Amino acid sequence: MPLFIIERNFAEQLEFESDGVVAITKINGDVGVNWLFSFLSADKRKTYCLYEAKDPEAIREAARRANVPADVIVEVSQAYGAAIGGLRAQASAGAATSS
Repeated sequence: MPLFIIERNFAEQLEFESDGVVAITKINGDVGVNWLFSFLSADKRKTYCLYEAKDPEAIREAARRANVPADVIVEVSQAYGAAIGGLRAQASAGAATSS
């Protein structure tokens, strides 16, 4: 499945709450988007997230439903690093158990 980096800009500092993460995970599953990894900027106003999705429109739909920005979406050809293979395996296993 194609990989995408998403840059999200938040007007206020972002704080993660478990209920919000669960809701976004469900929305992602509903539209066929798999979150793999995220970075939070030091000022907590931007995130950079790695996703698997069939296309950018699926990411935009998930963002719209979750009411979060998806300001920049860039398709990447590959992700490198030992952790990436494990993240993809975890995402695949999670998708299989939630189906």
